[in-house]
Amino acid sequence: MLTKKVEAAMNDQLAVELESAYAYLAMSAYCEEESLPGCATWLRHQAGEEVEHAMRFYTFISDREGRVRLRALPQPREKYSSPLEVFEEALENERAVTRSISDLYGLVVNEKDYAAQAWLDWFATEQVEEEKSVGHIVDSLRRIGGRGDLLFLLDKELGERQGAEA
Repeated sequence: MLTKKVEAAMNDQLAVELESAYAYLAMSAYCEEESLPGCATWLRHQAGEEVEHAMRFYTFISDREGRVRLRALPQPREKYSSPLEVFEEALENERAVTRSISDLYGLVVNEKDYAAQAWLDWFATEQVEEEKSVGHIVDSLRRIGGRGDLLFLLDKELGERQGAEA
């Protein structure tokens, strides 16, 4: 059974994951408008992963006899100046999710909720991979600069991503 503090924090994290998915969908829509279908596909896959993460929280809260409490999501940003700006925001988004997971982990440690600690280990490890993946794209976009031919190749590569899709 979850304590009220942990239940509230888990519900907050569920919302963070859904907000992240919503932001990735808005980024994907921007890339579609900019004729970057590979970037759009990559970002839609990322949105799908975030929804999967949210559903993990939903299930965990339920399994631990907690009450899932959904809330309204804020309007995501819709306009960007470049693909680089999109992915820089995606990286900051992942860093914010990492901070949120770390804060939640600290809470469950303080609450001595050992099941939640063990369960959150997966998320802590996952966030390392998420930041690394988006960070590599940011680095590539910085190296590309204004070279449309190289952006075309990166877009093509990103479009080959397999996995969850919203």
